[in-house]
Amino acid sequence: MSETPVSVILLAAQRSGVTNPLAQRAGVVNKALAPICGRPLIEHVLEVLTTSPAIESIRIVLEPEGQNAVDAVLEPFRARGIAIELINSDANIVESVIAATKGEDRPFIITTADNVLLTHDGFEQARAKLLSCDAIISLSTREQVLGVHPDAQRGFYHFRDAGYASCNLFGLNGQKSLRVAEVFREGGQFMSNKGRMVRAFGLWNIILVGLKLVTMRKGIERLGKRFGLHVEAVLFEDGALAVDVDNERTYSIAEWVLGQRLGMDIPKPVIAPDA
Repeated sequence: MSETPVSVILLAAQRSGVTNPLAQRAGVVNKALAPICGRPLIEHVLEVLTTSPAIESIRIVLEPEGQNAVDAVLEPFRARGIAIELINSDANIVESVIAATKGEDRPFIITTADNVLLTHDGFEQARAKLLSCDAIISLSTREQVLGVHPDAQRGFYHFRDAGYASCNLFGLNGQKSLRVAEVFREGGQFMSNKGRMVRAFGLWNIILVGLKLVTMRKGIERLGKRFGLHVEAVLFEDGALAVDVDNERTYSIAEWVLGQRLGMDIPKPVIAPDA
């Protein structure tokens, strides 16, 4: 397997003027610093990244007012020899990613500071796949995700072959691949915003998926053609990779799964239907 190194863009910015509920509950300035299983969210992600092979640098995208607080937890990870720097975020996620690439024509893996269930195997699977195409999108099947916890995800993309949930692990192989990042120009959360989904993926593609006329692989191929790129899907057997800490529901599920990995006795959460 190729050991071509990648750089990681770690998205940790909050919306300007909006206080994240998890950050507010924890009394911290940025959600990335909210504790889970005894450590800030971002530390769990960095623990995986800084102990993975073939990572050249980590660029944390963050609003300027939160940088001093986040920088305070980075020194132990910098001591491991991987360059870690803070990049000023933009109000638009695509512009933030563009800024973090610094115009470099090389492979980048993009993930988030709340992706606390990231694993070495998952990251390496994504890195290896990225080196053979222009861009990657990572997914796990509905069955794999719900096998983690019945409330691990509430929304799925239903293709002809199966239902899928997206995972917060994406890849861009060079500057031309930034074209596919335009999918996120208006933000993510496509399941709750159908208009945004149509503008990002194209009406005809949405119709094909909605009628279950294409498989997931064919749908990803069509997405690539929309941007003139070779886009491939990374399919994870580990459904936990589709769970990141977005709200109280996913926090409690992620805490339970992470606690199991760390040998902590955390009860399996019971989630209310409206949570």
